[in-house]
Amino acid sequence: MQELKLNNLGTLEGKVIVVTGAGQGIGRALAGMISDLGGTPVAVDLNGEALEALKADIPQAEVYTGDVSDADFAAATVEDIGKKGLTLTGLVNNAGITRPAMIKKMTHSQWDDVIRVHLTGAYIWTQAVGRAILERAVDGESRNIGSMVHVSSIAGQGGSIGQINYAAAKAGIFGISMTAAKEWARYGIRSNSVSFGVVETPMTETVRGEKFRDSILARIPMGYWAETSEVVRPVAFLLSDSASYITGQNLGIDGGMNINV
Repeated sequence: MQELKLNNLGTLEGKVIVVTGAGQGIGRALAGMISDLGGTPVAVDLNGEALEALKADIPQAEVYTGDVSDADFAAATVEDIGKKGLTLTGLVNNAGITRPAMIKKMTHSQWDDVIRVHLTGAYIWTQAVGRAILERAVDGESRNIGSMVHVSSIAGQGGSIGQINYAAAKAGIFGISMTAAKEWARYGIRSNSVSFGVVETPMTETVRGEKFRDSILARIPMGYWAETSEVVRPVAFLLSDSASYITGQNLGIDGGMNINV
């Protein structure tokens, strides 16, 4: 196996990586980092205008607008990437929404919407991208031909008041990640998850607001919210060849918040 040069430990050169929910926040930052590290981001999002803006900033990005829970959309996207002569090497299941409500007041629609985007979406893209990578795998002989990172949350480990749907979906992400790791390690595909705490994105505006700010910060030993740049760097590491012997793991990226779960 070719040795990595020390100055290339973080490179994503030659990698083609699907990022769901790439229109804003963590997904947008990750698409930029993949590009900065030499890779090609395949940005997927429901918001076409956001993807147009991303494409303007990252011309080498491939952009696809659609619903991540639509299996036909995922299959068509993967097929089109292949037609363009690109070889898929990775996936980040990042797409997510929130529909908060206390358990006794939550509607079936609120439950279904979150489970559909987070959990069903992650399953669909894991399957679609996995199938594409497996086409070039040799059982027991391929090494490090693909890497997947599934975005979970500290809520999936410790629950989240007012978000039983979100907590359940993020707990399910662990199952997807670990199962993919067990099934596909022999084919050279790695699968890991990351658990974020509170990151400065539009989706966390409520918990970072005046009502919850002090109580949430008190649970974070490092004492501040994460910036998107701080959480995407570890994800990029897991996608890189520097993490070639890491699979089936969960990396907490939460400023120590998991200590207090």
